[in-house]
Amino acid sequence: MVTILALGAALAYGVADFLGGAVARRSTALNALAWCVPTGLAAVLLAALLTGGSAGPAAMAWGFGAGLAGGTGLITFYRALARGPMNVVAPVSALAAAVLPVGVGTLRGERLDATVLAGVLLCLVAIGLVSMEASDNGTDEPTTTGARRLLDSGPLMAGVSGACFGIFFVLLKTAGDGGGLWPLVAARAGNLVIVVAALLFMARVRRGETGPRVAGRTLIGFALLSGTLDAGANALYLLAVRDGLLSLAAVLTSLYPAITVLLARFAYSERLRTIQRLGMAIAIAGVALVTVG
Repeated sequence: MVTILALGAALAYGVADFLGGAVARRSTALNALAWCVPTGLAAVLLAALLTGGSAGPAAMAWGFGAGLAGGTGLITFYRALARGPMNVVAPVSALAAAVLPVGVGTLRGERLDATVLAGVLLCLVAIGLVSMEASDNGTDEPTTTGARRLLDSGPLMAGVSGACFGIFFVLLKTAGDGGGLWPLVAARAGNLVIVVAALLFMARVRRGETGPRVAGRTLIGFALLSGTLDAGANALYLLAVRDGLLSLAAVLTSLYPAITVLLARFAYSERLRTIQRLGMAIAIAGVALVTVG
């Protein structure tokens, strides 16, 4: 059941990221998130009300903290992609998001049998391979030097974003087994706080100009669907991690880049690189080992 739930979360995350990316291409990342995040919060709130349950202050606090980390990770990730190189940014972020929960789970005493462990290791390799994109040599790099350039570098920010996503996974697990979906409601509220703060900051820096708006039925529809799917992926991951090991659920969920890559292949006729095809084959082998184990 953990495998099914976690892979379902990966599927939903992958589709949500593809749709959100399509919106961001015609607008901006922050403007896209301004639609997606409130939609996800509304979807999770409705689901929590329908399913019942209640969560104590501690569980809600852990959930809210997870949301702050996840929201920061989203913004940092998009910033990292803007700085590049993409063939370093994407795998660094995805691997950091998967490795951190594995480390925490191990420290907490989680133990995987040999077959499942081999599958998890293969999935970690696959995450890096399927996330790799061709470097964009035409990307303009900043001319700043010294500490500022280091702190604003793509690879460093990719590691930060991946760490934030990993923290999100860990904190949702820490929220506990009870409380229904309410810790997730708190997490989505944390996402919203981060996005609103970023929008206010950018509006002030750019004197009210935040870039092209999200407009048109198709674009708005994509944004709403992306937010709903992202919330659904959060819920599936929460159920998976409650029902099983943190290390296993987080790694399988982090396979979502494979879905996004496949969708881009069909929608934008983007060719899969040989290394990405290899990564997908390794992912299938890893999932098979995890399922058998």
